[in-house]
Amino acid sequence: MSHIELISRSPEETQKLGRRLGQLALPGDVFLLVGDLGVGKTCLTQGIAWGLDINEYALSPSFVLMRELYGRLPLYHIDLYRLDRIEETMDLGLDDYFYGRGVSVVEWAEKALSILPIEHLLIEISYLSDTERRFQIKPSGQRYREIVAELKQFSLT
Repeated sequence: MSHIELISRSPEETQKLGRRLGQLALPGDVFLLVGDLGVGKTCLTQGIAWGLDINEYALSPSFVLMRELYGRLPLYHIDLYRLDRIEETMDLGLDDYFYGRGVSVVEWAEKALSILPIEHLLIEISYLSDTERRFQIKPSGQRYREIVAELKQFSLT
């Protein structure tokens, strides 16, 4: 199944998409987020956290690289914004998270695509206007094609 595209018209709709992803999430899932500064990566992650029954607010971990939040499953919120070289990413020991019992969400994933898990859900977010965002959701692997199939039945409005 190929990718799908969804349009969010508000931060609340972006969080609604995230909540659905969190509800569908299973241990070991990897969501890779790509998009410009301020496009809504952390807003989407907040929704994912809520879908995992996490009440804590998912702040951007830009200054700490990774935050762990706990709900139905652990959420490993990873932010590669401050890393400039792929070697820095390799030194983080992220495999323990990617292949662990939680859900990994990686912001600024484009900085390390070549070393991230081959099977993942890539979510490319782009600006359409001040309030509208385009989400291109691209599965890599059977597990993520199943998530995309579920999302095809989903409406943001």
